[in-house]
Amino acid sequence: MTILHLRRARTSLVLDARGPGLPRVVHWGGDVGDLDDDGLRQLTDATVPPVVPSSFDEPTVLSVLPEASAGWSGRPGLAGHRDGAGWSTAFRLDGLDVDQSAADEPARVAVRASDPAAGLTVTIEITLDPYGLLTVRHRLRNDGDSAYELRELTPVLPVPAVATELLDLTGRWCRERSPQRHPWQHGAWVREGRHGRTGHDATLLLVAGTTGFGFGHGEVWAVHTAWSGDHVTFAERRPTGESTLGGGELLAPGEVRLGPGESYKTPLLYAVWSDAGLDGLSDVLHTHLRARPGHPRSPRPVTLNVWEAVYFDHDLDRLRALADRAAEIGVERFVLDDGWFRGRRDDTAGLGDWYVDEGVWPDGLQPLIEHVTGQGLQFGLWVEPEMVNPDSDVFRAHPDWVLASPGRLPPAWRHQQVLDLGRPEAYDYVLERLDTLLTDHPGIRYLKWDQNRDLTEAGHHGRPGVHGQTLAVYRLFDELRNRHPGVEIESCSSGGARVDLAILARTDRVWASDCNDALERLSIQRWTGLLLPPELIGTHVGPERSHTTNRVHDLGFRAATALFGHHGIEWDIASISAAEQTELAAWVALHKRLRPLLHAGRVVRVDHPDPAVWAHGVVDHDNTRAVYAVARLTTSVTQVPGAVRLPGLDPGRRYRVRQVSGVPAPASIDLSPPTWLAGGLTLSGAALARVGVQLPALHPEQSLVLEVDAVD
Repeated sequence: MTILHLRRARTSLVLDARGPGLPRVVHWGGDVGDLDDDGLRQLTDATVPPVVPSSFDEPTVLSVLPEASAGWSGRPGLAGHRDGAGWSTAFRLDGLDVDQSAADEPARVAVRASDPAAGLTVTIEITLDPYGLLTVRHRLRNDGDSAYELRELTPVLPVPAVATELLDLTGRWCRERSPQRHPWQHGAWVREGRHGRTGHDATLLLVAGTTGFGFGHGEVWAVHTAWSGDHVTFAERRPTGESTLGGGELLAPGEVRLGPGESYKTPLLYAVWSDAGLDGLSDVLHTHLRARPGHPRSPRPVTLNVWEAVYFDHDLDRLRALADRAAEIGVERFVLDDGWFRGRRDDTAGLGDWYVDEGVWPDGLQPLIEHVTGQGLQFGLWVEPEMVNPDSDVFRAHPDWVLASPGRLPPAWRHQQVLDLGRPEAYDYVLERLDTLLTDHPGIRYLKWDQNRDLTEAGHHGRPGVHGQTLAVYRLFDELRNRHPGVEIESCSSGGARVDLAILARTDRVWASDCNDALERLSIQRWTGLLLPPELIGTHVGPERSHTTNRVHDLGFRAATALFGHHGIEWDIASISAAEQTELAAWVALHKRLRPLLHAGRVVRVDHPDPAVWAHGVVDHDNTRAVYAVARLTTSVTQVPGAVRLPGLDPGRRYRVRQVSGVPAPASIDLSPPTWLAGGLTLSGAALARVGVQLPALHPEQSLVLEVDAVD
């Protein structure tokens, strides 16, 4: 066959397809240059491992689908059997389909291979997009005359030995996206999600990098499994010298049985490389997401969600007053949260009965919708279509519609169970209810789509049901979007428990966490932003005292934290003081003024030596504007923290740096603040990135926002 070189945006993938088996991955990472056929051959020959004593007589071949028949003794790329047979494969290459047309289009290759003895055919689809983002997907077809039980099918990519550290994320409800980092040693670091949804503890990205990599430096490789059900992501380092990253769907026993002629396709494995640290990874991912045809194009509306204002106490006059105050402050979208449907006076009943509660809303939702839209605001509504309370009419009529093992219900979670959307009748009911709701209320332009429990012991007709449920949920999103293309949808799942690129293909933003504590949110938003650009992350100003941590913050810190995202408010703004209303309106106006930059620019995060100081920013792609926020998390060991560098600017241009105007300055302990702060300063991008600026000694839990503009 041939040696293939996929090359886009400083990233290369080299595949050796000269042998009879599956192609070997020669290189994935930085661009190896413009190599001719002889150069590719020499590069490939230079990377073949030697034969050593007490090993195979031929070098081990590591493909994107590792096989024991090729000498691979690590995690298998494919695991399955046909009644005990066909458990090991030896695929032989049938052909390659290659498309490397225009440099501004994705480079694609499809590897076609088969194993007649095992009765299987596999197609490996690889795409390198114009921004350097690699995606890999396997499609497996059963060509035998009996069923084939699939246990695992996962794409795998090699990482060079210079990657010595691993970073991924974990977490829990209201503490999502907590980073964890450690040396990459021999063995497998395996992260499995068995929640039936992405999970609060999802890795988002599993990153391997050179020693000491940070946000702005180091060479890094990362993968993301784009799947909203059970999944696995892993890093493996073998004593034989190979290091790999991979991921795919985590299948339960018997969950996927392929009949003759049936096929299974893996979730997309996203893979990204950068030699500019974690910010380089994010830049590739953010650019890819923003280039999608379905990416939100209109300005992201400032959103008021009324949950923490009224909870289940729905009163038309009170909600109208909230809408009036929201319009005065500059809000652009009003979202009515949980409690509007039949029997829903608390969280123990009503889920599944998606009819407007006549007792609470005798004239329906239309009077509120008309009032909200009359104020110039969009109207949004909370739903949780995948769930059901046992105390509901739909459960009493159809107890068999629940994902469960025969004869028992799974453990209750928030008094609710999961509707089995793999059942056509349950799926049709939910689709009809949502479709009717949106058809009867054309003023609803936004759905806050919640999903508040794990899929525990999720059985479908006596078999594991997470795989089928995930696909059914995708179909539900897709069909509803097809019928109501103007309605935007937020992915909320107990906060941030369903954040992945498969759900983002069907929604317009995520709710990062149910925690609106600004100190907690700084970390949650920073690490969610590793994968997602700011405009896809809901960031709201919560009340002075957080209802999840009981911590108290002033408005400036809360608003500065919420500034860098899809901005909103989660607060009873009808009860705030006139001074608070004025200040909140100023922060909303600031966000609107900065929104074109915040939702289109490059995200940068500062590697500051003082752990009490966090800084981050967004830089315009033409390097003419930037905005940065510097937060003091706690007191520091040193009396005055070191200067904060402002990365991402053009080193050859001069910039004016000043504190943002129109909002109150944060509290500091300075007797004599830095002299430049009063009138601003002008320095080169090189000086700002390499020296930085000395900032005031802020009190703990205070943030300073800086605007930067090119002056030449």
